Amino acid sequence: MQTNQNQSQRLNTIDILNRFEQLTETYIQQLENYSLEELTRKPDEDQWSLGQMYVHLIQSVLYRHLPIMEACRNSSGSEEAAGKTESGVEAYARGSYPPIRIQVPPSKEYTPLQPESKEQLVSGLRDVIRAMRAIQPTLADIPTANTVTHPGFGELNAVEWFALVEMHYRHHLRQKERLDAFLRGTKEASEA
Repeated sequence: MQTNQNQSQRLNTIDILNRFEQLTETYIQQLENYSLEELTRKPDEDQWSLGQMYVHLIQSVLYRHLPIMEACRNSSGSEEAAGKTESGVEAYARGSYPPIRIQVPPSKEYTPLQPESKEQLVSGLRDVIRAMRAIQPTLADIPTANTVTHPGFGELNAVEWFALVEMHYRHHLRQKERLDAFLRGTKEASEA
């Protein structure tokens, strides 16, 4: 019972939205610290730049997570649905992605383009905040039995997909730290 109550508290959509907005505002404020050249500098050819990470955060919500939340509205939830995977159960019990680095091979389908400007990133993040604010009040109307499969976490309902957005943004803070360290290193090397 305690676990269900803790998970219920963790999945309070107003709290999730508040945490998400605060985190996204931090991402926006930190953009002031970078030039466009720094935002597009990559540690190596197979890794993303900081700007690509920002583009990924924006696109993942607008073109994947939000449409999936809407798809949950129309899904019927099936008798043979497998439920969450072990990783999914653990992630939602912990309230975060596993603390591991997830690297997808570069591809045209998945690798984000470099940003054209800092303004593009700020505007995109503001669009995401507006979209998350708009969908949040509608989530209570979507039956929790209506799910869409996540490739790693299994069957997730609309509220769980909503929570995943904030978890995903928090998860990328680790990548941001690595990229910040890379940029500091290149700046120090150029000043030496």
